[in-house]
Amino acid sequence: MLALVLVVTCFISLACTPARTWADDVAASENREGSAVDAQAGFGLEGFTRYNAGAQRLVDDVDLGYRFPVADGSTVVIVNAPESIWVHVDEAAAETAGFRADDVEDVEALIALIKQLDESHAHGGALLADEQKPWTVTTQNEVLEGAYRYVFRAKVGEGVYTSVQPAYIPQDSTPSQEAAVSGFDLGDGALWVDNAALVAAGDVATVAAPTWQDELAAFFADLDMQPFWVSLKTSGMALAVTFVLGLLAAWRTAGTSSRLKGLLDSVFTIPMVLPPTVCGFLLLLLFGQSTAVGRWLIDHGIALVFTWPAAVISAIVVSFPLMYRTALGAFEALDEQMLDAARTLGWSERRIFTGIMLPLAWPSIAAGTVLAFARAMGEFGCTLFFAGNYAGVTQTIPIAIYFEWMSGNTDVALFWVVVVILFSFLVILFINLYTARTLRYRERGLRRAGRSRGDGAPMKVDGLEAHGGDAVRIDRDALAALLVDRDSAPVGNEGRSS
Repeated sequence: MLALVLVVTCFISLACTPARTWADDVAASENREGSAVDAQAGFGLEGFTRYNAGAQRLVDDVDLGYRFPVADGSTVVIVNAPESIWVHVDEAAAETAGFRADDVEDVEALIALIKQLDESHAHGGALLADEQKPWTVTTQNEVLEGAYRYVFRAKVGEGVYTSVQPAYIPQDSTPSQEAAVSGFDLGDGALWVDNAALVAAGDVATVAAPTWQDELAAFFADLDMQPFWVSLKTSGMALAVTFVLGLLAAWRTAGTSSRLKGLLDSVFTIPMVLPPTVCGFLLLLLFGQSTAVGRWLIDHGIALVFTWPAAVISAIVVSFPLMYRTALGAFEALDEQMLDAARTLGWSERRIFTGIMLPLAWPSIAAGTVLAFARAMGEFGCTLFFAGNYAGVTQTIPIAIYFEWMSGNTDVALFWVVVVILFSFLVILFINLYTARTLRYRERGLRRAGRSRGDGAPMKVDGLEAHGGDAVRIDRDALAALLVDRDSAPVGNEGRSS
């Protein structure tokens, strides 16, 4: 399976990566990915990185507003603002590379290089080249546009960030507070941000382009496999709970009156039709400080919000309806006459459940178990809302896909997409093979029953096969023959017995 994942990922990555364009006097094989040079202008760009989305969390208790990281070594920051495109160039780097912000030809050459590299890193997204906005190249660290202030190199601790803040910030308020008062979202101030390093043409890395084998080896050497193990651990724990609760809920619901049964079925099924974010929001309210339950848990040292147990609870909530509905359908398909016969023999309900219902309904239960596990593995909205995104703790594969894409690591996001697709394919294949095996087993059983009767014909059943399910069939012909034999006994024999 791992080999298949590697091969598919490689071919998809190669197929999905747009072809790069280069300056006429520099061959593509002589430049590494993320770099381009204009020999006539005398400078180039390297280490190009695209950030599709930022964050608004505090950095070392400092509120920077809506921020994007500045990649290590980057001296050029490109911000796609609502009304224009800002290009900030570090003064020292511009002097070293021979770039002049007041030279029209230099500015046009720099913009052409930016558009070229942005296209190769868009991976199907919007392009700067398609934006009908004016471009402004500046060496100033702060600029204003409408209601937004852009700080290109905000240093906090050991990090450097591009920050989107309100145009006016009072001394006694933070950027987020000012944005809330002003009634606008700081995230709307930057559609995405690109980073690159401006260097002289002779300093652009001219190493030979690595082979796809080298790129693949380097990719997996740097790949963080924690999302896979977190997903596996979370889904496995959730399945253990869901399997037990789903079977018990289905058993009890199948044996209740019709009026109460409809109410229980609605309660158990509703997480399947609710949006996952709604489920996550309700769990956040229930176990947070907003409710008495949440406050009681917190007072007793049980904090669930944004923890790994919260991820397990989220997976249980969204996968439980699949297990429950599948088991309920299997139990309802069983022959009630057979269950009643077991009761007349003195069997308890628990013995009927474990000795008759579970074995006969097992094919459907097995399929529901696999589906519930797959649903838990693919959960995103509820987990992100209730458990958050913490690497190695609550970051599952779906969450990793989203945040890797936002951070510009499209290759990593693509790898996890391929893993999820292959896993989903294997789940569906397993269910189909198991169902086909079960049907063949039943057909062989019917043929053996027919041969045991001596007529060479398959056993006739009660006509319920068309309805499917796991119901046990009654051989009505054999029952009718038995009754006829008893009714046609000789009268003389009856007289002697009387």
